[in-house]
Amino acid sequence: MSIFTPLSSSKRNRVGGITVAAAVAITALAGCAPTAAPAAAPAASAAVDSTPKPTVVMVHGAWSDASPFDAVGDQLREAGYTVVNFANPLRALGTDTAYLNAFLEARTEGPVVLVGHSYGGAVIGGAAVSDPDVKALVYLNAFVPEVGETILDLAAHGGPVDAAALFDMAEFPGDHNVDLYLKAEPFAGGFANGLTDEQSAEYFAKQRPITYAALSEPAGEQAWATLPSWYVAGTEDHSIDIDTQRFMAERAGSTVTELKASHLTMVADSDAVTDVIKDAATATK
Repeated sequence: MSIFTPLSSSKRNRVGGITVAAAVAITALAGCAPTAAPAAAPAASAAVDSTPKPTVVMVHGAWSDASPFDAVGDQLREAGYTVVNFANPLRALGTDTAYLNAFLEARTEGPVVLVGHSYGGAVIGGAAVSDPDVKALVYLNAFVPEVGETILDLAAHGGPVDAAALFDMAEFPGDHNVDLYLKAEPFAGGFANGLTDEQSAEYFAKQRPITYAALSEPAGEQAWATLPSWYVAGTEDHSIDIDTQRFMAERAGSTVTELKASHLTMVADSDAVTDVIKDAATATK
């Protein structure tokens, strides 16, 4: 069963920088025998890479919060990266994008790698256009629109959507606008398939709704046209079918990693997702 198929520079003034100083102490033991060969000169110390690691900003998508990123975030922090989670409002694509720009201005310093899951892919692609500190984009089972496309346009690649079967709808202010919550069966079978029952129940309880307006708003300019990008595709994804993921990743010129995983690849295979983000971060140097 599938969710999207039937039933199934200058940011603010920088204060200081990161300076890395390396000191090497060499102790030589001198022999007193007059015929001893002179000691070899010590090898030159290895150069120290003073380039700061980029901050990794995680941007969740619809019907989720940031908690599916927990394992990946922990691994990145252990590797020395600063990791921050963005609370995606899920209200409208344009305002969500503008809010991410404001968040980056307030919460990050120096180079940034943006990681977007699902709907979050459209948000990071838009926000990076106007932020020169963003050096790379990482898409996880993500929507990667081009200018003028909507999320619903891309979702339709997998077939028509039966909204009544998929969503509980709560009216939200605005013309023809509603908050969309995934029902229990589509969530388990189309969003969290492949995870344990406990994981699925936890994420179902934490899901955050997205407005219909956000899914139907045309995307603005997207930074994948100029920035390097990486795409992690889940071959068992029942929310965005694998052919649609491949189509978007190829169009964006992304470096693609395919995992036998569902829509939440960062939960299903956190090690592989972490490695892809590290690859993107390394490429920013």
